[in-house]
This record gives sequence, C-alpha cells and structure tokens, in this order.
Amino acid sequence: MATGRTHRPATRSRGIPEATVARLPLYLRALTALSERSVPTVSSEELAAAAGVNSAKLRKDFSYLGSYGTRGVGYDVEYLVYQISRELGLTQDWPVVIVGIGNLGAALANYGGFASRGFRVAALIDADPAMAGKPVAGIPVQHTDDLEQIIEDNGVSIGVIATPAGAAQQVCDRLVAAGVTSILNFAPTVLSVPDGVDVRKVDLSIELQILAFHEQRKAGEEATPNGAGPVVATRKESTDQGPDGDVPAVMPA
Repeated sequence: MATGRTHRPATRSRGIPEATVARLPLYLRALTALSERSVPTVSSEELAAAAGVNSAKLRKDFSYLGSYGTRGVGYDVEYLVYQISRELGLTQDWPVVIVGIGNLGAALANYGGFASRGFRVAALIDADPAMAGKPVAGIPVQHTDDLEQIIEDNGVSIGVIATPAGAAQQVCDRLVAAGVTSILNFAPTVLSVPDGVDVRKVDLSIELQILAFHEQRKAGEEATPNGAGPVVATRKESTDQGPDGDVPAVMPA
C-alpha cells in the first residue's frame, strides 16, 4: 500500500488555488452523504447549498478539476467523489502520528473518521514516561525519545501536534527534522517552519472568541430600539477615519 512519504497530492502541480483546495473537503463531505443515500446525480445548486457555498463558486472550483457536469442532469456523485478524493490524495494511505496524548490527543486518537477519509493513525507519542505502553484507542503510546525512529519506520509525512504550547515548537522542529512535511497544530501557539512544510492551525479558543464577538454584536442589535442597528461610534469627537473619510461604524469581522 502506498504511503504519504512517496506520494503527494496533485493539486499544486495542477495550479488549483488554495481557496479552492480549502473548499474541496466541504464538497467531498456533502457528496459522501449523497453517495451513502444512493443519490446518483446532483445539481450545482443542490451541492452548493449542502456545502455552504454559492453555486457560481462551486462551478468555478469544479472547472479546475475538469468537471463541468451535464446540463439538465447535473454532476455524477460517485465520479465527483473519486475526482475530489484523488485531488486531495485520499485514494492512498496516509500514516499520521499524534504527539501529545492528553485529553485532546486521546480524543483525536479515538476519532473514527480518520480511516474512512484516507488517514491511518500510525503512532501515538507522549513525553510522559508513565504513558509509555498504555493503549489509547487500541494503540500503545510511545515515548518522544523514539519520535525520529517512529517517523522513519512508518514513513510518516503528516504529524498532529496536541501538546501544551510550551512544547509545541520543539516537537515541531523534531518532526520536521525527521522528515514530516505537513503539520496539523492544535497547540495554542504559532509554529515556525521552513519553506516546504505546511502547517494548518486549529485553535478552539480563537473560534470561540470569534463566536463571542458575533454574540455580543447580535445582543447589541437586539438592544437597539426600533431595530435601528447597533450604536457603535458614540464619541463625536473621534478623529479616526475610514478610507472615505467617515468614521467606520463596525470593524470588519
């Protein structure tokens, strides 16, 4: 079976924009749900609604895949699943290591969606000697002393960091030095990596803070009489101006 060490997705060589790449998993999730219901074809409008994008953007994205659909019929669901899976590199096995087996790391290890989406948890790694050998999700935890050997033995190119912030950069450096070229970072810190290494950051606290901002704004709108909208700029003497000379009412979300 192929591993992530010797195969890379075709998206970059085909010139697919990063914004399109970021939406492909949304389309794949919606298409997979349709496939499971044995739906043979889907229109761009229906699929766009299921994926949460507009249909014009969807059609543009699919043009990069060479898939335009059939007028009056729509897109073939199974063929699109194959096309998108191939572009994302999901038609092969991608071994993944998770470093940091605390509550979050253990939850990730127990997540059942990895295998069905082309990923195999090859190893769980933690710095706590007391964790060594303990099974989590049926996989024995290994110590960080063996990180480099684990990466080599399993041909790993994707690493997941779920450590505390203070340990994340050191773990990242070791993963990169061992040959890992893609990292999913759950630690609440920004990682520094060399060119050629991709990092995707997942910060749950930031996502909650953004939601809190929107909740506060909605509460302000509800408190404004006659639905006139939020009262934001109340200091008449403010000299802060926007690009057109006006005081900006609301900072962009």
